[in-house]
Amino acid sequence: MVNPVHLQTLLEVVRQGSFAAAAQRLGYTASAVSQQMAALERETGVQLFIRSPKSVTPTEAAVVMTRHATKVLTDIDALKAATARAAEAAGHRLRLGIFPSLATYVLPAVLKSDRWRHLGLDLHVSVAEPGETIRGLLAGGDLDVVLVYQVGQTGIAWPNTMDRQWIGDDPFCVVLPSSWGIADGAQVTARQLGGMPWIVHHPGTSDSAVIDRLFASCGLEPRVVAYSDDFNASIGLASAGLGAALVPELALQSRPEGVVVVDVPEIKLARNIFALRPGGPGETQTGLFLDLVADTLKAIQARNPGGSRR
Repeated sequence: MVNPVHLQTLLEVVRQGSFAAAAQRLGYTASAVSQQMAALERETGVQLFIRSPKSVTPTEAAVVMTRHATKVLTDIDALKAATARAAEAAGHRLRLGIFPSLATYVLPAVLKSDRWRHLGLDLHVSVAEPGETIRGLLAGGDLDVVLVYQVGQTGIAWPNTMDRQWIGDDPFCVVLPSSWGIADGAQVTARQLGGMPWIVHHPGTSDSAVIDRLFASCGLEPRVVAYSDDFNASIGLASAGLGAALVPELALQSRPEGVVVVDVPEIKLARNIFALRPGGPGETQTGLFLDLVADTLKAIQARNPGGSRR
């Protein structure tokens, strides 16, 4: 096998015109350069130089070989650079847990941004509800940081040793079937919606407890026609005319035909989105990634509030 070092020396000898000049350029002795060229001639089986007491003259074979050597060395440099990039990315692996709506509407925009490409992170993603991803963050788990939400002061819990970073808020919106004849963006009261058919969370869930208290505080007594903890399913059922639903704004980013979003002043509720990671000094790249997620969420909400069609 041809030694790449010998190819590099060959290029310098041809460029400089002598073993001595090439040796000075490369930091070798003239004898070392001569020995390398002799070894290259043995490796290739061709004479590369015509030697005389005062000079060396490249043969035609040497000229041809320099063209091939240039390409080989360029390819080797490219391979080394790619290997270095892969090693650097592997050294900054980020194992992320994220809940579905953030993974659906925010994470793809993050991964398409120029800021993401400059972070040099090797991202591994687990999409699941917060309770499950938090378990993956605990001692011995397989996650480095999780993005979770909390509604009100109830719901998920995490150890107080976790570092918590606020990412943003995801407001809830009241959606109605458009077949009910209420205009998109209209303001209605909670009492006007009382007694109407509703799609709500299953009883006993943490979100259900918060929403039940909110409805009770504003005198809204829903007539339940469906239980659903899946916001996309709730929106789909509402679009089919089954009933009203309270869903997060993120879930409305691709809202279907057949639903309207109305303003109910008494119903003000949001999911608070946080990033959780083990306490202690965090990697700079992870902090920059979380800042990017927060900025992307804010931009999406500003561009398409309430899932309005553009």
